[in-house]
Amino acid sequence: MVNDSLAENNKWHTLTVPQVFDILSTSPQGLSSEEATARLTKYGVNILQFKNKTSAFKIFIQQFKSVLVLLLLAAALVSGLLGHTTEAVAIAIIVFLSILLGFTQEWRAEKSLEALGEMAAPTATVIRASQETKIKAAEAVPGDIIVLSAGDKVPADARVVESFSLKVDEASLTGESVPVEKHINILAENISLGDKQNLVLAGTIITYGRGLAVVVATGNKTEFGKIADMLTQVEVNTTPLQKSLNKLSTRLGQASLVVIAIMVALGFWQGRGLFDSLIFGIALAVAAVPEALPAVVTISLALGVQRMVKRNVLVRHLPAVEALGGVQVICTDKTGTLTKNEMTVSALWCDNREIKVSGVGYEPTGAFMENSGKTLTADPILREILQVAVLCSDAKLVEDQGRFIIKGDPTEGSLVVAGAKFGLLKEFLDQEYPRQAEIPFTSESKRMTTLHKTSAGYIAATKGAPEVILNICDKWLTATGEVILNDDVKNNILQAARKLASQGLRVMAIAERKNEADINQASRQMVFLGLVGMIDPARPEVKAAIQICRTAGIKPVMITGDHPITAESIGRELGLIDGGQIVTGVELDAMSDADLFNQVDKIEIYARVSPIHKLRVVEAWQKKGMVVAMTGDGVNDAPALKRADVGLAMGITGTDVTREAAAVTLTDDNFASIVAGVEEGRVIYNNIKKYLTYLLSSNIGEIGLVVGAIFLGFPLPLSAVQLLFINLVTDGAPALALAVDPADSDVMKQKINSRHQNIFDRPTIWLMVVGAAWSTIISLCLFIGLLLSGYPLLQAMTVAFISTIFIHFVKAYSFRRPHGSGSGSLFNNKWLNWSIILEMILLLVLMAVPTFQGWLGIVPLSIFDWLLVSLTALTVYPVLALTKKMQGSLVVATSN
Repeated sequence: MVNDSLAENNKWHTLTVPQVFDILSTSPQGLSSEEATARLTKYGVNILQFKNKTSAFKIFIQQFKSVLVLLLLAAALVSGLLGHTTEAVAIAIIVFLSILLGFTQEWRAEKSLEALGEMAAPTATVIRASQETKIKAAEAVPGDIIVLSAGDKVPADARVVESFSLKVDEASLTGESVPVEKHINILAENISLGDKQNLVLAGTIITYGRGLAVVVATGNKTEFGKIADMLTQVEVNTTPLQKSLNKLSTRLGQASLVVIAIMVALGFWQGRGLFDSLIFGIALAVAAVPEALPAVVTISLALGVQRMVKRNVLVRHLPAVEALGGVQVICTDKTGTLTKNEMTVSALWCDNREIKVSGVGYEPTGAFMENSGKTLTADPILREILQVAVLCSDAKLVEDQGRFIIKGDPTEGSLVVAGAKFGLLKEFLDQEYPRQAEIPFTSESKRMTTLHKTSAGYIAATKGAPEVILNICDKWLTATGEVILNDDVKNNILQAARKLASQGLRVMAIAERKNEADINQASRQMVFLGLVGMIDPARPEVKAAIQICRTAGIKPVMITGDHPITAESIGRELGLIDGGQIVTGVELDAMSDADLFNQVDKIEIYARVSPIHKLRVVEAWQKKGMVVAMTGDGVNDAPALKRADVGLAMGITGTDVTREAAAVTLTDDNFASIVAGVEEGRVIYNNIKKYLTYLLSSNIGEIGLVVGAIFLGFPLPLSAVQLLFINLVTDGAPALALAVDPADSDVMKQKINSRHQNIFDRPTIWLMVVGAAWSTIISLCLFIGLLLSGYPLLQAMTVAFISTIFIHFVKAYSFRRPHGSGSGSLFNNKWLNWSIILEMILLLVLMAVPTFQGWLGIVPLSIFDWLLVSLTALTVYPVLALTKKMQGSLVVATSN
C-alpha cells in the first residue's frame, strides 16, 4: 500500500520516477485489480466531494432573517386590520417577490460546485497487471499508471513517467496561454504550479504527443479538489448597498417601536383610548417604513440589468449591479481577458530585417511591414519562411459559425494563420507538397522536422528553438542567395531572438534543406531562414478601457499564470503599468499576509500565480476597505471570483465553473465592457440613493408634523387613513420614477464609495434632515395657523393632507440632484413627470367624489386654499437648493 506519511507531505515534482514508484508502492506494470479495489475503498472514489453545501430549505428560511422583511410583514398585517386590503396584498406580494429573488440567487450560487464536478474526465485508460484497461475515471486510485494521448482529459493529478512530445493545455487551471511541454526530469522545490512540467493535473487536456503518468492524487486531493474546497469555504461578501439597507432596516424597526410607544403615551396624555392610540401609533410607524423599498431596489436593478445586456454585460446576481458601480480595484486575468487567448505571429526576423505582422487572433487578415513602413506582398524570403513554417505544422485553421478557430496546437496554429495572411493556405500547400516523413518534436531535441515531395525533388522543413536550429545550419538565406553561416551571423541572430523575447514573444526558428530524400540526413546542414515571434495579443480596445478606469478612480491589476516577461510586455502595451511592481507567485509565497497588505497597492502585475494567490490578493485589497472585482475564465479563478465583491466571468472562453461562481458574465469577453457595467452600476446606485433620501425625508416630515402638533397641544393634523394614503402615494410612482432617473453626465467622475461607507454620507443626511425639518415647520405652521384663524378642524386637516403630498412632489424633483451636480433639464425624467400628473388627477378625483371624501376624511377646498397649499409646498425647493449650494461651497473650501 501507499506510504501515506510520505505521500501526504511529498512534493512529487522534486522526486525521481523510482522514488515516486517506491512511495506509491507501484511499478510500470501498474496495480493488480485486487490492489486497485483495496485502494479505492481506502481513498474513496475519484470525484469531488463538496462540504458545507446548504439545503434549499435552509436557504429559503434564511430569507426571513431580514429586519426589513419582518417590518413589511407587520405593515401588511396592520393595513389588513385597518381594512386596507389592497395595500396589504400589495405589500405581501412585494415581500414574496423579495424572498423568491433572494432564494433564487443564493441557490444558483451552489450550482458552481456542481459545474466544477462536471469538468472531471468521464473515463481513463490505465495499466493494471501490465494490461491497458479502460475504466471510469472515478475508479482511478493513487498508484495507477494512466495512459495519456492527444485529446484525452487527464483524470487525476499524476507524475509523468514517460513523455513523447507530450503537451498539455492547462489554461483553465493555471492560466498558461500556450500548451505546456511535459517531461520526466526532477524540478526545484519552490516553483509555481505552472512551472511543474513533470506533473499533469486533473481536468486539463492533452493537446499533443503521448505519455504515461502515475496517479499521485485523486478527488479533493487534486488541484481541482483544492479549488472545490476553497469554493465551499469562501464567504460571499455583501455589497455596500446591502449593508446600508440592512442597517437601515434595523434602525427603521427600532424607530417604529419608539414611535408606537410615544404615540401610545401621548394618547393617554390627551385622554384617547389605548386601542385608538395603538392603531394610530402603528399607522404612523408603518408610514415611516418604505414598504416599496424591496420593489424599488429590485426594479431599479432589474432595469439596469436589461441595459447592461445591451452592453454585453450579463448579471446573474442583482446586488452585483450596485457593487459593480462601486468597484475601486479590478483584478484581471491576462489570458482571454486582456488578451484574445489566440496565439498570433506578430513579428518575423529574416535577412537582417525585422518585419511586423498586423492583425490579431485567428482571423487570417493582416499585412507584413518593414520598419520603414513598406508593406511586403511578394518578398521571396518572407514567402519561403512562411511556407516552410506552415508545412512543418499539424494545426488547421477552420471557420466555425462565422468565427475562425484552430484545431491543434495554438503555436502551430499561429504559423498557419500567418501563412494564410500571406496567401499560403495550408490545405493547398499540403496538396502541392505532400508529407513523406517526419521527426516529431521532443523535449530533448526541441525541434520538429517534416519531409515533403515536390515537383523538383524533396524539401525538409524544420522549426524549433533558435539555438538548436542554428546548430544544425551551415548556411542562411539572404537577398543574394544562400550564404555561409559564420559565428558573427549566429551571434547576430541570437541577439535578434533575445530582442524578440524581451518583447514578451515566444520565439521559434525556421530552417530548410532541399534535394535530400532521407529525412535523417536532411536534418543536418540546413539553411537558416529566419525567426518567428508569437504572442497572445492584447485586445485592441482594452488600452482605452484601462485609461477610462484610471479616470474613474479604478485601479487595474493583472493576475496571470503566464511568464513575468510576457505579462510585463502586455502590461506596458496596454498602459497598465504605472510605476508599480511585478511580483511572481514564488515571491508572493514568501510574503506574509501583513507584508502583502502593506505592499498590495504598489503591485500592478502578479505572474506565475496559483488559485490561492488570486484569493489572497483579493482579500488583501478588501482588508484595505476597497470594493474589488475579479475577472477570469479558468477554473483557477472561481474561488477568487466568488470571494470578490463582483466576480466577472468570460462568456465565450469561460468555463461553466467560472460562470456559476461569478455574479456577472461578459458576453463578449471584452475588458472594455466592464467600463460600461461600472457606469450602469453607478447610475443605479445613485438612483437608489435618491429614492431613499427622498422617501425618508418625506416620512420623517410626516412624523414631525404629527408629533409636533401633539406636543404643542393641538389635535392630530392627519388621520391614520390619511397617513397610510400619503405613504402609498409617495412610496409609489414618484419613488419608482426616481429609481430610473437618467444618468448624470459626470457619473464616471464622482467619488466612489468605499466598502465601509454608508449609502448616506454626511451631505446626503444634511439634505434629508433639512428637507424633513422644513416640511415639518411649514406644514405645522400652516395647520396651526388655519385653526387659529377659525378654520374647521376637518378643513385644516384637509389642507395639511394636500400640503404634505404637494411637498413630497416638490422634493421628488429637488432630490434628483442631491448634490447639485449633473446636467439636463429638471423635467427630463418623463416617468417622474407622468407619475406626478397622474397622481394629481387621482387626488382631484378623490377631492371631488363625496364617497372618497368620507373615506379619507377630507372636504373640498377653496381656490385660496389650493393657492396657499401650492405656494407653501414650493418653498421647499429654494431651501433645498440653498442647502446644496452651501454644501458645495464647504466641500470646495475643505479640499482647498
